[in-house]
This record gives sequence, structure tokens and C-alpha cells, in this order.
Amino acid sequence: MNFDWSIVTEYLPFFLKGTLWTIGMSITGILIGCILGLFIALGKMSSIKIINLPFVWYINFFRGTPLLVQLLLIHFGVVPIFMTPANPIVSTILTLSLNSAAYVAEIFRAGIQSIDKGQTEAARSLGMSNTQTMRYIIIPQAFKRMIPPLGNEFIVLLKDSSLAAIIAAPELMYWGRAAVGQYMRVWEAYLTVALIYLVLTLSLTYLLNYIEKRVATE
Repeated sequence: MNFDWSIVTEYLPFFLKGTLWTIGMSITGILIGCILGLFIALGKMSSIKIINLPFVWYINFFRGTPLLVQLLLIHFGVVPIFMTPANPIVSTILTLSLNSAAYVAEIFRAGIQSIDKGQTEAARSLGMSNTQTMRYIIIPQAFKRMIPPLGNEFIVLLKDSSLAAIIAAPELMYWGRAAVGQYMRVWEAYLTVALIYLVLTLSLTYLLNYIEKRVATE
């Protein structure tokens, strides 16, 4: 295999630019997903059937259908309702956020339900409301247990953001495809893209392990 380094050198600024977009869209997606996921988790945990049913089916839809299908539906069906032409970056962030919210909701639900019910009863005996109990007692303890799965979800979201190249969002994979399209050579572009993703995911893994250890010692 004759590896042409000139292709990597030429496209390196674009790869770096795409990497920044990849990181930015992924971070935005996971942050919005966490906010939505918390409310979805609380809605699903409701004992009132008419309240929890929409949240259950929200989770079923986004966990049970491919992310690529969701991206295409949102980019070509939903976003054009609000802006024309549809912005691929907006479509990507919206899709990642909604998809992540479904998975994060299950992480929050499992974390909240893992806390002993006796703590809830103790908080209520002290006169704390349900909201206060959830905010000051349950969620802080549950969050420590949720760090590993939340970290894994972020890593998965980071890699899944590569699907945005399909709708021409200028992230990392988009520029890899552009380089391949120009030179008709796959090794140089796709190996570079793969190595950048590997560096990102390994860095995130080490960072999350560090945070998990720090939280465990507190």
C-alpha cells in the first residue's frame, strides 16, 4: 500500500475543523439530552398511566429505530417546517439531542430507582416536598452511579455523529468523504479520520475514569 501523506497534509486543516464541529455538536447533544432525559425519566416513572405513556413511547421510538433514519426524518421532514433550507448542523444537534434523551432517560430512571426508598421516606418525615427530596437527596446520590453509563452514552454519541456526513454537516467524517471523493483513495482519509476518533474516545474514556475515581473518593 502506497500511503500518500500529501493528502493528509492538504486536508489536515479541514479534519481539525471537522473535529471541532464533531466535539461541539456532540457536547451540545448530550447536554440537551441530559436535560430532556431527566424530565422524560420523571414522566416515565409517574404512576399515572396517561402521563407516563407518551414518555414510554418516546423512549421506545428513539431506542427502537436507527439513528440514521431519525436523522433523515428530522432533516428532511421536521427542520424544513421551521427553516428553509434545512441547516444540517441544526438537524444533527436536534437528532443527537432527541436520541440521547431517550437513552439518558433510562440511565436516570435506573439511577433514581437504585436509591433506597428509606431515604425518600426519611426526607418526607423531615417535611421535605417531593421536589426537594428529588433535588437534594435522590438525584445527587444517583448521579454518582450514573457517571459511567452517561460517559458511555457520550462516547457513543460522539461516534454516531459521523452519520451527519450523510446530510453534509461539516463534521469530521464529512471531510473524510470529501478527501476520498477528490482523490479516490480511501486509506489516507479514512485512516486519519479513524485515528482522530480513536484519540477522542480514548481521551474521553481516561477523563471519565478519572472523574469516576474522584467522585468515588468523596
